[in-house]
Amino acid sequence: MHEKITFGYVMIGNDIYELAKALWDVPRSITGDGVRRTLSTIKELCPELTTYEVPSGQKVFDWEVPLEWNIKDAYVEDPDGNRIVDFKQNNLHVMGYSTPIDTFVSLEELLLHTYTQEDRVNAIPYVTSYYEPKWGFCMSEVLKRSLKRGKYRVYIDASLEPGFLTYGEILLEGEEKEEVLISTYICHPSLGNNELSGPCLTAFLSRWLSNNVNRRYTYRIVFLPETIGSIAYLSRNVHHLKKYVIAGFNVTCVGDENAYSFLPSRLGNTYADKVAKNTLDHLVKEYRSYSYLDRGSDERQYCSPGVDLPVVSIMRSKYGEYPEYHTSDDNLEFITPKGLEGAFNAISSAIYTIENDHYPKYRVLCEPQLGKRGLYPNTGQKGKYSKAELLTHILAYSDGKHSILDISDILNVSFREVYENCQTLLESDLIEYLSLLPPVQRGKKYE
Repeated sequence: MHEKITFGYVMIGNDIYELAKALWDVPRSITGDGVRRTLSTIKELCPELTTYEVPSGQKVFDWEVPLEWNIKDAYVEDPDGNRIVDFKQNNLHVMGYSTPIDTFVSLEELLLHTYTQEDRVNAIPYVTSYYEPKWGFCMSEVLKRSLKRGKYRVYIDASLEPGFLTYGEILLEGEEKEEVLISTYICHPSLGNNELSGPCLTAFLSRWLSNNVNRRYTYRIVFLPETIGSIAYLSRNVHHLKKYVIAGFNVTCVGDENAYSFLPSRLGNTYADKVAKNTLDHLVKEYRSYSYLDRGSDERQYCSPGVDLPVVSIMRSKYGEYPEYHTSDDNLEFITPKGLEGAFNAISSAIYTIENDHYPKYRVLCEPQLGKRGLYPNTGQKGKYSKAELLTHILAYSDGKHSILDISDILNVSFREVYENCQTLLESDLIEYLSLLPPVQRGKKYE
């Protein structure tokens, strides 16, 4: 039996980074043409991508899809006519979902609609107001402190009209109907780690999966606006997902080099949790493990009671945990090709585990004679038994009840090494693989 998906360290960071650069200036939000432009660019890389739209006003569980927001231009001019804030220079300068305006205001009124980040005085904050109509501008605290009294022109050429929420989906079918869900969000404007890194990495993850034609499982890959997008998507697909998804990954904050992070599912003991922790334990030197109480992304929807999908996150620096978060300092200098590449290889390694995990079953009684199969050294000497010992340890747990992943955890040996040795035992006719799905699909949870 050959590997269902091969894995090796992929030198892909520069390609992911170039996609982030290409999408950097697109003014994304939870709806609008910026989302469509982003999906159109991703479709050039991933032709399997299909876009769907949910109309404004449609009820999606306890929420309602908002009006569609589009913006063309925005700026603030000081009393001398100098343009001191310019949307075309940085799209974070406008509060997301600002209502249109074109008027002159006093400094006092301008400050009522101005947002800064006092702990990072040179940075522009990322601010939104999706569900309360208002207008606003974002600027550095340094600029705000320099403003003088007088009349300021405030101009926002934006529209809030009935339209659509747009999302994209890729379905890559495998030999099994059971699915792995990969979700990322496309609603943030010019921000690097949170969140151009997620959709850009996911696009190349999709290409990698598409090129691996021997897929065991089916892969459902979605690009959607955070929160309202995942809620809308679940409102259309929740019953199917609950039936078929065996593991899922919420791909977010995967671009910097400062850390690796893990956020579990709500239950904390699903197959996805086990795979992610095993992957990080053996792939990176150290990582920060968070509680589900630290959640803040779309795992809130996928893991909510009644939905209960086995969705986790493998990240670099987690949202809300690094100083640059939701400011203009989370830029193309904060994310790097090396950081993106490391995250890509961590998530693809987890997928490799899912694809190649099996339940090995011993085919003989008592220990087999490994020597006659060329699996045991003919000469006994200290230090010569490590390979043979590993094989016997694997055989000791090849009872059809422990998966290769289980054995990897028990032996504290990487999944890849255990799997490769299982392949040796399989080729020697000492084990067979039982056709069992992960325990979550058999009505069980890992304890």
